Amino acid sequence: MALDFLAGCAGGVAGVLVGHPFDTVKVRLQVQSMEKPQYRGTLHCFQAIIKQESVLGLYRGLGSPLMGLTFINALVFGVQGNTLRALGQDSPLNQFLAGAAAGTIQCVICCPMELAKTRLQLQDAGPARTYRGPLDCLAQIYRQEGLRGVNRGMASTLLRETPSFGVYFLAYDVLTRTLGCEPGDRLVVPKLLLAGGTSGILSWLSTYPVDVVKSRLQADGLRGAPRYRGIVDCVRQSYQAEGWRVFTRGLASTLLRAFPVNAATFATVTVVLTYARGEEARPEGEAVPATSAAPAGPTLAQPSSL
Repeated sequence: MALDFLAGCAGGVAGVLVGHPFDTVKVRLQVQSMEKPQYRGTLHCFQAIIKQESVLGLYRGLGSPLMGLTFINALVFGVQGNTLRALGQDSPLNQFLAGAAAGTIQCVICCPMELAKTRLQLQDAGPARTYRGPLDCLAQIYRQEGLRGVNRGMASTLLRETPSFGVYFLAYDVLTRTLGCEPGDRLVVPKLLLAGGTSGILSWLSTYPVDVVKSRLQADGLRGAPRYRGIVDCVRQSYQAEGWRVFTRGLASTLLRAFPVNAATFATVTVVLTYARGEEARPEGEAVPATSAAPAGPTLAQPSSL
């Protein structure tokens, strides 16, 4: 369990480093005003941020997700595994339920973390910036709005995370079984990467409109007076002003991000587990030395344990 936790944390860090620039673009596209849009699309947003703020602008707000990774990975993998064992049977339905439970529990950390990330991604650069970092951001929000302010967007985060994590673990389980991800397979790592990346895309597609609403609620009031009274009011105002396409804004950068993030995460998990266990893959057909008293386990555990 300790090795799985360590590998999950390392994989999460790799995933954030790969995917954070796409997340910055996604958030900026989601919250920009259609009356005076700053960006024409995903590529233009990338170019504008790099031109105005350098490459570091794409990593604004990175500290917040990195700080929350340890706890989030512990909760997600721990809750999912224990829930699946408690349900007693490894079935597709139980995979969904276990994933949904994991998604629900981790919202306690995910919501404040994403609130700080969103605020840091949207604040002005240079001396005019409001927040010095994620902790300072949450501290200022707490002083001004209390605990309710720190948990702004919690309901929409729950609506997003609960079904999306269920879809993620369900899709991952189905894909790994379909692809035949067995420990002895030479292509097991590419298969796991394909399964993880595809599962990430499917999980985002399942709840993306809710993510748009969450970003708008968490960014509300940052520049000017607050506009939304809640989830329903945010949906109504957004639809009336911009039509149904508003709920797909930033989707391209999100899907571009989803696959490499999950690929980086699972590749790192595999490498960490392999080195931590001190196991080396033997060439096919090589005999095990007779002096080996303890049986060597497979290079990779069952896919679901990753």
